[in-house]
Amino acid sequence: MTIKPFRIDVPQADLDDLADRLARTRWPDEVDGAGWDYGFPLARARELAEYWRTGHDWRKHEAELNELPHFTTEIDGQNIHFVHVRSAKPDALALVLTHGWPGSFLEFLDVIEPLSRDFHLVIPSIPGFGFSGPTRERGWGVPRIARAWAELMRRLGYERYGAQGGDFGSGISLALGAAAPEQVVGVHVNYLPTRPDPAVEVSEADEARLEEIRKLMANRPPYQALQALTPQTIGYALTDSPVGQLVWIAERFAQWTDPSTPVDDDRLLTDVSLYWLTATAASSARLHHDAPRGQAAPCRAPVGVAVFAHDITRSVRPLAERLYTIGHWSEFDRGGHFAAMEVPDLFAGDVRDFFLGVAEAG
Repeated sequence: MTIKPFRIDVPQADLDDLADRLARTRWPDEVDGAGWDYGFPLARARELAEYWRTGHDWRKHEAELNELPHFTTEIDGQNIHFVHVRSAKPDALALVLTHGWPGSFLEFLDVIEPLSRDFHLVIPSIPGFGFSGPTRERGWGVPRIARAWAELMRRLGYERYGAQGGDFGSGISLALGAAAPEQVVGVHVNYLPTRPDPAVEVSEADEARLEEIRKLMANRPPYQALQALTPQTIGYALTDSPVGQLVWIAERFAQWTDPSTPVDDDRLLTDVSLYWLTATAASSARLHHDAPRGQAAPCRAPVGVAVFAHDITRSVRPLAERLYTIGHWSEFDRGGHFAAMEVPDLFAGDVRDFFLGVAEAG
């Protein structure tokens, strides 16, 4: 299949419609002094919506994004958008970097320059997300996406490469290691849930982490339940209301980031705009529905893990080592779930250290 250059060019009518909808928002009321007790605070929602309508300049950010080399191709009947940045080093190892929900390829903007000094970079949009467009059929879960990435890397001519991801990107990267064991030389993740196992002895500090995981498992987040069970239903609200889409995503950024390393409003709103302008709220939510349950196929490649202090959960190494060959483990006292956006220096340094080590060993 053909790989075609792609340029972002959102019709002005879509931007005008967004501004009009934001101006006509029908706001809910709020209990006095509610704070976060009932959900996303009304004052913050109004602040973000007004800035989105009057201050956030999509055309400026669109122009900056178009400075990157974008491409599209069709794999397994699905449009795939990706950014492909080649290193100045012709024999550099290639890395495929995969985002999660509610992120996008934008997560990696601040690490492209430092990582491309040593690596060729392929940064796809997950099927159903952003410029990869909506999915049209069932079954676009983690294993199928991993197989699509293997085909994408084959088309680009990469015979050996590494994989990196967080959130869903973590599962996709590990699944890619299982799907293409002869090509994937290593997998680096910055999110690796580890379920409690009574047969494994852990330290007191790790037991505290496991208690956090137990609480999370016992109290499934509402967004996750809705997207896993009825993604079409929630999709109507998010696709019709820009403020609905805004707070649905902004709440995750507010709760999953390190308070000392927040994602700025312009980057947040560019990410939200990407979901809104491509109308991919429902199709991106379907990944929660179609993602497999239970342990995926084994990944034989060495695995590097970066644990950031304010992530949703923090991995427990003895449990991770029962599943993977852990070749690298880092703990950071700053950063959260969106590490590449929050602490790009720490993120890029850890990814570089792991994959340069893998390349030297190979």
